[in-house]
Amino acid sequence: MPPENTYDFLVSTIVPAMNEEGNIEEFVRLYAEMLEVAPFEGELVYIDDGSTDETLTRIKEAAQKYDFVRYAVHPHNRGLTEALTTGFDKARGDVFVFYPADLQFLPEDIPALVEPISRGADMVAGWKQGNYNKKFVSGIYNWVSRKIFGLKIHDLNSCKAFRREVTRRIFMRKDWHRYLVVLAQDAGFKIDEVKVPLYDRAWGNSKFSSIWRIPVGVLDMLAVKFQLTFLRKPLLFFGMLGSATIGIGVLVGLWAVYLRYIMGEGQRPLLYLVILLVGIGMALFLMGFISEGQTAVKEEISDLRRKVQGMLEDKKERDRDRS
Repeated sequence: MPPENTYDFLVSTIVPAMNEEGNIEEFVRLYAEMLEVAPFEGELVYIDDGSTDETLTRIKEAAQKYDFVRYAVHPHNRGLTEALTTGFDKARGDVFVFYPADLQFLPEDIPALVEPISRGADMVAGWKQGNYNKKFVSGIYNWVSRKIFGLKIHDLNSCKAFRREVTRRIFMRKDWHRYLVVLAQDAGFKIDEVKVPLYDRAWGNSKFSSIWRIPVGVLDMLAVKFQLTFLRKPLLFFGMLGSATIGIGVLVGLWAVYLRYIMGEGQRPLLYLVILLVGIGMALFLMGFISEGQTAVKEEISDLRRKVQGMLEDKKERDRDRS
């Protein structure tokens, strides 16, 4: 029996899936049960990301059985970030929910994840509750992320709910799906957090068990931090390096003067080192000025992209209203 108080927005649950044939039918069944009592209308958007098993067949069967199931297909695996981007384009909702396909998060918890949005939040991050194999590594990773990015939430790599507007304002490179919360916070959106139970995987194998994900994740974290700080003010970054280099050059020069006129020992290599350091410092300043110009162009392009996306979204809404 549906609740008396309902939300005035459509919720699109976006589920990237690769080789998850054994989880599709049960996920859709549980999703249908959730919609019967949820305070919102919903749709389930599957993105088959290059599966080599019967995942796509199971999705098509579900779409024939349930009218709330929609899907898109990648002919080959393009990664989770690309799958989410495809899902954003395919989804019709005002609110998006990112959920994995492996049933470690159950559809029954989606309403709790969405509820803070009805109270004004722009993005809600799930906080995994329970034991899992990578809990120690994940804890360290999230602790470092909180310190680096000034976050108050506990879990970057979990299910999430967020307004469509968030996807218009942020840009994600490959594997930057981990930093949706970071990018949203940087764009000025209001972030909230909800505890979500984590269950054991009943079928299939994890796609994220490779040890190489740890160094990749660390490098991506540094790349995002660099993107959100120094690349917006490149003269600050290059200017700091240039000032430090010139400062070292000046100190070396003073030492050379001391040796030459106080100690009576001429050190021509020190003179060359001074010239090198000062030259590098000036070159770094020059790179900073050039980068400032590039950043200005990039910001203009980003602003244009947001405007075009807004126009396309408005057109989609008008087309939906007419249909």
